[in-house]
Amino acid sequence: MSPVRYVRTNGINMAVYEAGKGPAVVLLHGFPELAFSWRHQIAPLGAAGYRVIVPDQRGYGLTDRPSKVEDYDMAHLTDDLVGLLDALGVEKAVFVGHDWGGLVAWQMPLFHLKRVAGVIGVNTPFIPHEMLWLHPSLTRGLTAPDKPFVADETKDPITQMREVYSPEMYVLMFEDGDLADRLMAHDVARVFRDNMRKGVITAAQYAKLPPQARHMTFIKALERPEPKSLPGELILTPDELAFYVESFERTGFSPGINWYRNLSHNWKAGLNVDQTIKVPSLMIAAEDDVVLAPALMDGMDAHIADLEKHVVAGCGHWSQQEKPEEVTALMVDWLKRRFPA
Repeated sequence: MSPVRYVRTNGINMAVYEAGKGPAVVLLHGFPELAFSWRHQIAPLGAAGYRVIVPDQRGYGLTDRPSKVEDYDMAHLTDDLVGLLDALGVEKAVFVGHDWGGLVAWQMPLFHLKRVAGVIGVNTPFIPHEMLWLHPSLTRGLTAPDKPFVADETKDPITQMREVYSPEMYVLMFEDGDLADRLMAHDVARVFRDNMRKGVITAAQYAKLPPQARHMTFIKALERPEPKSLPGELILTPDELAFYVESFERTGFSPGINWYRNLSHNWKAGLNVDQTIKVPSLMIAAEDDVVLAPALMDGMDAHIADLEKHVVAGCGHWSQQEKPEEVTALMVDWLKRRFPA
């Protein structure tokens, strides 16, 4: 990681890491992550001829953490990035996002088209109107056979998720009180030991699980004692684990969880917004990400005319950390073809 610098944007101080010169590429992390999650990509992208800009986003790491839940809606998150470009003297950038960072990256051309050159989604596809968790590949089989679920873009996504999922589904736990916040903060190291792993389960194995095992109750599992052995392999070195732990022991998880708590608000704010992505786009999926599965890419072509798609084989959710060489190579290849340095 390069030395941190701070910029003033949209009423907050944002911590930013930079490298290289050339066309701007902004890397956006997800939950629960940091700018540090892109540590493997920063130097290679800089060496390839790009100006790499990597913020700790609102509520994370060394960036400010406003106290109000509503301060973490999509309007604030995207306006932060416009202010970041202004502060750095950048007219346009390619926005690259993983996990929640991907949700933000895909919204940038919808709300701030003039500031966006292109978008790269890592694991996170573009699905209009906050319907990501209601995609058929995730909800299939979770309702009675005689009552198949079909998502409705005109209906609040959280309301619909309550019709399909257990109340212990992680997104719904984030919506309902602060139990999830407290469970995660109780043992920060465990959160990362349990979750930032590879080789845990393949997509084929997950698809064979009974419906009751596909309700994504990850956070509720923290109520039980930590198993003596865990499936798969931790993707973090001891020093990398310590970096995450130090950061989240200091900040807690609530600011990041507040992003989820604005899903209904974000859905309502985008109802009358054209859901067409009008910039060149790249989608990098991971074969064994069981939540943001490659099947979620189905339908993206209807909203993105200029779209290229790839799947990283044998890779789980934490793609840029689990398979850094493959992910970086796909990014660099596409950038060189579409936005030559």
